[in-house]
Amino acid sequence: MTLIATQSLTKTYGGRVTALSDLTVTVEPGVVGLVGANGAGKSTFIKILLGLLAPTRGRASVLGLDPTTDAAAVRARVGYMPEHDCLPPDLSAAEFVTHLGRMSGLPKTVARERASEALRHVGLYEERYRQIGGYSTGMKQRVKLAQALVHDPDLLLLDEPTNGLDPAGRDAMLALIQRIGAEFGISVVVCSHLLGEVERICDALVAIDGGRLLRSDHISAMTSATDVLAVEVSEGIDQLAARLTELALPVRRDGRLLLVPLADDQTYDSILRAVAELDLPLHRLDQRRHRVAELFAPRETASVH
Repeated sequence: MTLIATQSLTKTYGGRVTALSDLTVTVEPGVVGLVGANGAGKSTFIKILLGLLAPTRGRASVLGLDPTTDAAAVRARVGYMPEHDCLPPDLSAAEFVTHLGRMSGLPKTVARERASEALRHVGLYEERYRQIGGYSTGMKQRVKLAQALVHDPDLLLLDEPTNGLDPAGRDAMLALIQRIGAEFGISVVVCSHLLGEVERICDALVAIDGGRLLRSDHISAMTSATDVLAVEVSEGIDQLAARLTELALPVRRDGRLLLVPLADDQTYDSILRAVAELDLPLHRLDQRRHRVAELFAPRETASVH
């Protein structure tokens, strides 16, 4: 079943501010990135999908349901992790997630069991009886993820799930999201302005800017191989660059990499011979791949990072 489908979806506020404009897109099951700069319309889009906002024009469907007329049915099958901190500091994680499970329609005993299971999945089982007010930012993000999982949804909508986390915390959260998609069979839409994170864990991407669709495609189609070789050595990069230049191979520096146009198979051989003659430790020699950010116009690349 198609996860999400929209047709000419438009949302304006006060007749003057347009948050979404004629957005037509189809999203298939998997782990999908919803990306765009702040103010691109991502949050408005999510609120419409959850039935919290009505579109001005057009229509949307989530798991085959219309969120405008079947909002309760949509929310029964969708888990939502909000961007901002919305957690009660004086409740334990177990109490809070159990309460959200009850609100989704689970019986009391089942809600308690499912809350413990959800907190175990996100790595908070041992801490589940502590008050949320004493949690770190990373732990609070995991509580928000647990409450989105408690009612066993078919789809998760995660709004900026790595917000406020340090690099290690972001890596842990991304790994957790990836595991949910791979092992639990739950489709995930990750709303983010960080293209690098989305590129790491998502199967497909929907990019919007100014409320309009920029592109919707599989990540693999957006990160195809280029006709440039990337060469990395741990030492002697200047020596190698000079030797390749002597061999009439155009060389460009990009941080720790040397970028060499791939003319034919002889390019590989020439680079390998140069590395061997200079007795340098070769760490990488492969075709460079596009990054998602490179596929957007300069204006979007600058604002979506």
